[in-house]
Amino acid sequence: MNTPEVSVIIPVYNEEDGLQALYGRLYPALDALNTSYEVIFVNDGSRDRSAALLREQWEKRPDVTRVILLAANAGQHMAIMAGFEKCRGQIVVTLDADLQNPPEEIGKLVAKMREGYDCVGSIRQNRRDSAFRRYASQAMNRLRERITHIKMTDQGCMLRAYARPLIDAINSCHEVNTFIPALAYTLAQNPTEIEVAHEERHTGESKYSLYSLIRLNFDLMTNFSVVPLQAFSMTGIIISLLSAFFVVFLVIRRLMVGPEAEGMFTLFGIAFFLIGLTLFGVGMLGEYVGRIYQQVRHRPRYIIGAVLER
Repeated sequence: MNTPEVSVIIPVYNEEDGLQALYGRLYPALDALNTSYEVIFVNDGSRDRSAALLREQWEKRPDVTRVILLAANAGQHMAIMAGFEKCRGQIVVTLDADLQNPPEEIGKLVAKMREGYDCVGSIRQNRRDSAFRRYASQAMNRLRERITHIKMTDQGCMLRAYARPLIDAINSCHEVNTFIPALAYTLAQNPTEIEVAHEERHTGESKYSLYSLIRLNFDLMTNFSVVPLQAFSMTGIIISLLSAFFVVFLVIRRLMVGPEAEGMFTLFGIAFFLIGLTLFGVGMLGEYVGRIYQQVRHRPRYIIGAVLER
């Protein structure tokens, strides 16, 4: 089979209203590159007509289009991993299907990859998201950089390019839960970033709810660092020392001043704080243990129902 220079992987989940607009911009943008390419759509268990529309597009352009139909929803990053395992290009680009990242920007990433970089990230200019999402993203970027030492200016932008050796390295990792941009950064030898345009969603709403974003950031923190556990251990040590000094203080005060009923609510407040901290620590530990449990079960990360290709 011919090896194209560029592979574009697009996860699709309930995007039937915007797929025609995506086709109308994606293929002309790739034709303008004047190079060989392939487009891999990964249907992530969509419940609308996305799979049927993807099949129609494959029938129109079977020379450059491939479609992977997952049997069930596996999540955006697992859908991209399925595309990684099937792609053949020397430069692999990931792109969301909602047109917030214009397909016309792919050329910028390809040009940068040709300069010798093995991973090209992107920074969204003039983000069209809500103010809450922008500020929350900035806060998580700073927190992630402090905890994992992974320096990505815009971790939420999935318009990225990867070299073939880096894709092979990512495919050799069999993590059940992962965050692809961070994983690529840890394996890359010569990464860089460029600025790209950002637009409003063509139609519909974001598939990431607040809960999904929280879960995604938990995956990012716990998969690439043990700093949360270490921070909690240090906090526990400090509070234990402070508690010991406080107990000594109470004993001395009782001997010198006598019992004091008014201090009861202070003790309750301290007790509730320590109980809350303990529960938080147990939950944090549970996150790590839960990921170990998922990993050792060796269940498939996703199940491919069918692959449409020529």
